[in-house]
Amino acid sequence: MKVYSKKGDDGDTSLLFGGRVSKAEPRVEAYGATDTAVSAMGLARSLCKDPWVKKVIMQVQREMFTVGAELATDPEQYSYLEKHFSQVTPEMTSQLERYIDEIDKQIDLPRAFIVPGASAGSGALDLARSLLRTSERRVVQLNEKGMILNPEILRYLNRLSDLIFMLARFEDRRLPFDLTTGENT
Repeated sequence: MKVYSKKGDDGDTSLLFGGRVSKAEPRVEAYGATDTAVSAMGLARSLCKDPWVKKVIMQVQREMFTVGAELATDPEQYSYLEKHFSQVTPEMTSQLERYIDEIDKQIDLPRAFIVPGASAGSGALDLARSLLRTSERRVVQLNEKGMILNPEILRYLNRLSDLIFMLARFEDRRLPFDLTTGENT
């Protein structure tokens, strides 16, 4: 199988379970932004030192493929997705909340804005978080147009960006820095 098909040379692409749309279509923008966030999470995972942080990032990267599959499915073809793939569930969102709560018990968050980049790992996590927010905004646009059949996607993305923020703080929990300024303490 070749990596290139030449089918998108005219500026359109295939959706999951059929149909072709412009590469500039809002659905493609949404799953493209999601893919960008997944890649940033991969960079973060490669730079983070904490094994538990790496494990959680890998889990959510895999779950983001479920998000991407839902976003790449035309609502008219959603029954095929339900039959052949898993969907984003409330349990997935609840698991993110449990991770956030677990981290919250172990760290003290500063009461000011945090300057990203105290470490390479947390800096990459903060980049992933901001890219997730872009993905979330694209999904909100789809939802406002009635193109999202599973509202759990929005809750999941919102909670995931919160988790990524907390993972960055957890990654840096032992650094001798003031996380709000990036200066040595």
